[in-house]
Amino acid sequence: MTEITNFRGEVTSQSQASQVDAAVSDLITRVGERVRKARERKGIPRRVLSEMSGVSPRYLAQLEAGEGNISIGLLQRVAIALDHRIDWLTGEEDPWASDALRVAELFRSANSDVQQAVLRTLSPEPVETRRAHRICLIGLRGAGKSTLGTLAGQALDLPFVELNREIEEQSGMPVDEVMALYGQEGYRKLEAQAIGRVIATHDGMIMAVAGGIVAEPDTYNLLLDHFHTIWLRTTPDEHMMRVRDQGDERPMADNPEAMDQLRSILTSREALYAKALAQLETSARTVDTSLAQLLALIRDRQFLG
Repeated sequence: MTEITNFRGEVTSQSQASQVDAAVSDLITRVGERVRKARERKGIPRRVLSEMSGVSPRYLAQLEAGEGNISIGLLQRVAIALDHRIDWLTGEEDPWASDALRVAELFRSANSDVQQAVLRTLSPEPVETRRAHRICLIGLRGAGKSTLGTLAGQALDLPFVELNREIEEQSGMPVDEVMALYGQEGYRKLEAQAIGRVIATHDGMIMAVAGGIVAEPDTYNLLLDHFHTIWLRTTPDEHMMRVRDQGDERPMADNPEAMDQLRSILTSREALYAKALAQLETSARTVDTSLAQLLALIRDRQFLG
């Protein structure tokens, strides 16, 4: 039997060497097929993958054909560009047949409600822990969020945060200028980022958010998942009256249909606001009465433990 010496200086038979060569060949072929399949599934041309990974088109062509003896470093670059772990490309088990990959693909294509439900199901952390002692007041402008939030924070010795103030601090400009410069989409992106910062920096606090946040599914789900939410409700007439009492005449200015529009907005968002954990009616009530009821609600629902 012919004997050869391997790279470690060990003596091995020719048949064993052939088996090793065959295994290496199988690995190169397997990696090539998986790189090609991953690239095609993502709809990435080879030229684009070359630009993303920094690996030349010639190397990629050889790799996908099972002819390239690519280095581990270059393969890692390709794996990163394809958003896959390197072991998915090299392992003996077919990753495309695995349940984990199928679940990952389904998760990526699912809407935000399904994604949040999956995360809540799989997360080992109880929802009460995720919400900690964070309370968020939602509702249309004029419901009393800022007034009651400030007073409740003082009564409970908790910081009160206006999310719009957080956005202004982040952007370095008033919210009106943010909207004018970046539009609704830019404002919503800053809004989501601000909520993320609040979650990361506060375990106990009271926050008030803009009324339209409920129309952004991803941001609203983040809010519902990490805050004890309370919907402050009042009538359309009181909403409008309180805004005007604050010195803001814009809702009615040159707009005879302002009240009808307000009622329409309130009706369209009612089901979304109703996702809050609790509701508090503030119409025809004094500030002191609403504050007492809010504090009692927080206590009875054990939002602070």
